[in-house]
Amino acid sequence: MRPRHAAAPGRAEERSAVVTGLGLTTALGGDVPTTWRSLLDGVCGVERVDFGEPEGPAQVYLAARAAVDPGTLLSSAKAAHCDRAAQFALVAAREAVHDAGFPDASALAAGGSRVAVVVGVGLGGVTSILEQNRRLQTQGAARVSPRTIPVMLPNHPAAEVGLMMGAKAGVHAPVSACASGAEALAQALGMIRDGRADVVVAGGAEAALHPLALAGFARLNALSRRHDDPKGASRPFDADRDGFVMGEGAGMLVVESAAHAAARGARVHGRLTGAGITNDSHHVAQPAPGGTGCAAAVDAALRDAGLVPEQVQHINAHATSTPLGDLGEAQALHSVFAKGVDDVAVSATKGAFGHTLGAAGAIEAVLTVLALRERTAPPACSLERVDPEIGLNVVGRTPAALPSGPLAAVTTSMGFGGHNVALAFADAS
Repeated sequence: MRPRHAAAPGRAEERSAVVTGLGLTTALGGDVPTTWRSLLDGVCGVERVDFGEPEGPAQVYLAARAAVDPGTLLSSAKAAHCDRAAQFALVAAREAVHDAGFPDASALAAGGSRVAVVVGVGLGGVTSILEQNRRLQTQGAARVSPRTIPVMLPNHPAAEVGLMMGAKAGVHAPVSACASGAEALAQALGMIRDGRADVVVAGGAEAALHPLALAGFARLNALSRRHDDPKGASRPFDADRDGFVMGEGAGMLVVESAAHAAARGARVHGRLTGAGITNDSHHVAQPAPGGTGCAAAVDAALRDAGLVPEQVQHINAHATSTPLGDLGEAQALHSVFAKGVDDVAVSATKGAFGHTLGAAGAIEAVLTVLALRERTAPPACSLERVDPEIGLNVVGRTPAALPSGPLAAVTTSMGFGGHNVALAFADAS
């Protein structure tokens, strides 16, 4: 058992940042209210999809497509010049900024505030790269789009959001596989604490539903093959889980210094109080035995927030529905929270909207803030029976009420390459 932390009085309050805006676009809905309501109602966005590829042993027919095409929410010119991942990022960022009380993106920096943007991706513009390569091979170099290079770069979503925001305090694009969105928020917290920005629009985006990506993950035996039961295919922490289902979308948050938010009378959804980043240095695609890297990240996030494990009431887990990944994460949480883990409501939400890779950590950060604000831990829409080896207090098919009083939560993210990121949040009180 790892030693308990000693809380640092006052540190969490002194160094926390506040969340004033939330934006989402997922397979459950094109905005925050629709996604949240659908999640609580047990809706599943996974469907059987025919990508038109030749049948074979690695063929996959499952995906969680976005409920709303982001291109329809942008001007035709902007949509035509952006990769789908950037479209998602723009739509979610626009909602987050409006939710934060700014009439539009241009108003964010107009008053002289120092604005930064951090948007993480996993595969980024992979669909655009493959489409332009198809054009090159079938139609020749003259038919390749002049926008090919900008849209294929991993910083494309961040750059587009930065342009929309008029961000002058920095535009950053962490690429750490499925931990990218969470790492973006860790960077945002650091920028606020260091005084490098007053406002940071941060999150993650992904649009990688392409036969090549699906086939690649399938060859790694990472995807569910439950084609006859799309709604029950992704089963995080379930005894019968057999892999994840790929999804697409974006999650964005407006993170501000508490002083800046107070000065403009902003509504506060919650507080981002800590972050922990580690690496397994074990295997490019498998977690470290016992989930030691994830445990270290959670430990670091709690220390950074000035929290002890007993103060956490809720966890939004990475929980992709893979046999090894879910077990390793569960072992990590047992290590950190020990006997108190039974008192923590653990949500595993990817069964509803799929694994959105680089966007996952940001989407789940939004859900964590909402869970604290609404005092409700969201359900797992496809959970049948918790794996006995998991041994966590996993929220089942109905939402779970969180207790009265001050609330704190942790959300975890992990990615190929050994990346681990944990974020700590507190309610707005």
